[in-house]
Formats: sequence, structure tokens, C-alpha cells
Amino acid sequence: MQLQQIKQRFGIIGNAPLLNRALEVAAQVAPTDISVLVTGESGTGKEIIPQVIHQLSPRKHNEYIAVNCGAIPEGTIDSELFGHEKGSFTGAAGSRQGYFEVANGGTIFLDEVAELPMQTQVRLLRVLETGEFIRVGSSKVIKTNVRVVAATNENMQRAISSGKFREDLLYRLSTVPIFLPPLRNRKEDIFLLFRKFANDFADKYRMPAIKLSADAVILLEKFHWPGNIRQLKNVVEQISVIESEREINGEILENYLPIKEEFLPTVVGNNQQNDNFSERELMYKFLFDMKSDLNDLKKLVTELIHQNGNFQLNPDQTAIVNRIYKEVVPVNEQTSLITTPINSLPDEIKNYNTTQNPLDFQEHVEFEESLSLEDREKELIQKALDKHRGKRKYAAEELGISERTLYRKIKEFNLLN
Repeated sequence: MQLQQIKQRFGIIGNAPLLNRALEVAAQVAPTDISVLVTGESGTGKEIIPQVIHQLSPRKHNEYIAVNCGAIPEGTIDSELFGHEKGSFTGAAGSRQGYFEVANGGTIFLDEVAELPMQTQVRLLRVLETGEFIRVGSSKVIKTNVRVVAATNENMQRAISSGKFREDLLYRLSTVPIFLPPLRNRKEDIFLLFRKFANDFADKYRMPAIKLSADAVILLEKFHWPGNIRQLKNVVEQISVIESEREINGEILENYLPIKEEFLPTVVGNNQQNDNFSERELMYKFLFDMKSDLNDLKKLVTELIHQNGNFQLNPDQTAIVNRIYKEVVPVNEQTSLITTPINSLPDEIKNYNTTQNPLDFQEHVEFEESLSLEDREKELIQKALDKHRGKRKYAAEELGISERTLYRKIKEFNLLN
């Protein structure tokens, strides 16, 4: 079957080379029984590849079962996949066939396969190697002839290194790997998909289809689309329902894009652990900034001493002193910034004995700056809020912490306006 015919039959939109390559490989392996592993980011449409493979294979008249491995509880997934016998566990009131038994002669699509528990991975490996499995609570070996197509959005090598996934199972599943590119690598397809979704929602909600202006098309194609096709479809549906105007310009479209700045990677993990990590990083930042300021000041004072009073601050040195002065001295006590020669400095510095080791000078200088981490943290949070005019989302990004942590800190330090 020609590539264009496959796209028309399965409703696939796009002409990107990586998409075409994925469909070509799917069509080539369909007549065989080779196991296939589909990889790609979440929302790229990985579920369409197993359907193409099944419908173009001799198994197309038999069962096709799609299983979301991440949606089935660990305690019941073995029963779902391989079946169970009566009384094999609490609640097993009767015998039950599993998906591998029901789909005999057909195809099973294992979505989010990286989420399978280790015990289930062992069972799956046996099915792939020998075509045999045993129901939960039984000792009878059952034969099955099932084509397995799996999909994942995880980095499988990383999952293997962390002990989450079996390496031998990966090799069995990925006899033929198929990669679906993210939407940001299919820029020529983004507007085509937008137009398709706009027409679909126009039919669904019985209204004229929305159209994009030239500047909106440019914005659409420049956006990173971290949620890929799924995110694009959601945006189109929102605009179709909410906007009364059918001509959408860049300004209107921008309101529906959740991230207006350049997309940046974020740390993903447990929320509580992430918050604690961010707070530690923020404290370390305070300490390094303080250390840097003190070192700059020590170098500057040492230079002043060596010049024996005949010294004029250059612009860089003036900037250092001014910055430290602003941070250390309260606003209501600040007078004029330091822009004068060395002769205007205090007598303790002008008349300092230059034969003395300059490094000993730090013993005679007292800094009244607060070294409390809490004070520094409060100060930087207030600065971030002032800089972004009270917008907590951008202040949190500037500080490198979550909005939830920032809100908690605002209440803790009583910074609410």
C-alpha cells in the first residue's frame, strides 16, 4: 500500500520526513510477526502505529487489544494480561482469560510498557521467547500466538541503568524500533494539523471553522509544543469554543499558549522532593553570592592600601562598591554612592600602615551585613516579586523554585500585599 493511501485510511496528517519514515517501516514489518517498539514523546500519536501494523497484517481479522500498562494496578496486571484461576487470590470468584489468551492469533499493543512491574516483565519475556504463559494460580502451560507491539515515552537505556526495566526484554520488544518525532520537529505539519482540528471542531460544535492570520501562523510554528499533537488539539478546541471571532491573530493565539518564553527544561520528580531541592539550591545561591561580594571587597580594599592614598576608583571598582553598599546599608540610611577619590575615604583606611600584610586587614574590618539565610532569602524573594510586578509565576521561575514553594515563603515572611 502506498504511503499516501495509508495516511488517508488512518487519518494521518503530515508530510515530515521522520513521520513518513515511521509509516514506511510500519508498513514493511506489518506482514511479519516481528515485535515492534514505538518510541517518542507523550502526545506524538504513538498509538496509531500499532493500528497500522495490525490492519496491514494477516492478523487484521483477529483481535486487536490495546493495554495501557501504566493504568493497571501492579497487583492485578498479571491477572489482566495472563488470566487467573478461581481462588488464586482474594476476590477471584471464577476463572478468567487474560488478554494474551483472548488475543490469540491477533495483536496486543502494550502502551507505556516501561511501567510494567519486574515480575510481569519476566512473564512477558517468556511469552515473547516461547509463546507460552501460565495463568495466575495455575500450573498449566497455555500456548498463544500473539503479535506484540509496545510503546513508551521513556528513555529505555536510563530505565535499564536504574534497574526499572530488563535489558533482555528490551531487546525482545525492539526487534524493529520505530521513532515518532515530536511536533517541534515537524514544523511543516503544524498548520496542517491545526486546520484539520479546526474543521473537526467546527463540525462537532456546528460553527464556522477558525482561521489563522499570517502572524498567528508564524507564532504557531515557533511554539515549542511540549505536549505535541495532544496539546495542539486542546488549544484548537479551546479557541473554537471560546472565541467569537473566527479570524485568529497572533495576539489572540498567544493568550492560549501556556508558556510565552522560550521553552526550558524542568526538573521532573516528586513534588515535595523537588521543593526541598529548590530551597537548598536557593540557599546555596545566597551563600555563593555573599562569598563573591566579600572577595570583591577584599581585593578592592587591598588595592587601595597598596596605592597609599593615591588612588581613583575606576568604573568597574565603583560598580562593585556601589553594589555591595546597596545590599549592606538599609535604604533609609544610604547617602551618596562612592564615586570619590581615596582621600574621601575614612581615616582608618587612608592612614593604614601599608607595610603590614594586606591580608591582615580583614581582621580590622567589621561587616554589619546580616548573614542570616532567612533574611537573604526574604530579600531575594522580595526583589523577584518587585522585578516581575508581583507575578508569582515569573518570580518563581527567576528564583528557581515552584509556585507552591514561593507562595508558602510569601506567607511565611509576610510579604503579601
